[in-house]
Amino acid sequence: MTPFLLGYFLGSLPVAYWFGALRGKDLLKEGSGNPGALNAFRLLGPVPGLLVLLLDLFKGALAVAVGEGVSGSPLGGLLGGVGAVWGHAFSPWLLFRGGKALAPGAGVLLAVDPRLLLWALALFALLTALFRRPYRAVFAVALAMPLLAAMLGKTAAHLLFGLGVGLPVAFRHLKDWNR
Repeated sequence: MTPFLLGYFLGSLPVAYWFGALRGKDLLKEGSGNPGALNAFRLLGPVPGLLVLLLDLFKGALAVAVGEGVSGSPLGGLLGGVGAVWGHAFSPWLLFRGGKALAPGAGVLLAVDPRLLLWALALFALLTALFRRPYRAVFAVALAMPLLAAMLGKTAAHLLFGLGVGLPVAFRHLKDWNR
């Protein structure tokens, strides 16, 4: 199996949705309707919300490690990470609905290069402080991800990795543009 598909499978595991189901809540129909850590935090409480966040971070980082391990190269890790973000955003378990992919995306960035995560967080903080629109800041950071990744990796593979990680995050944040 290819690193991308393995990463996609890991990323597609809808942890928040399953936590909600254990508590008798359908995260697709309650709260924001988003099967992610923030909605789990709001609907299920801080402990389940934090567990969902940590597991989503972990599945992103694990996808990078598995991709690299299966392929024997860092390129496999990049592909596994991209797969995890796409899997979370478009989960077959949820009929290709999914979360906004921030937590698994952060796990992927942390595993690929922690500096990339720090740059993304710094840019998010700056844009949020300037424009007071966090959803737009996330959208902008997601679109900037190819440039951030290419600055650190300095290869075409890193540019494509940034594009692969940024696009699903940007797409999932479009509906919140006015928030």
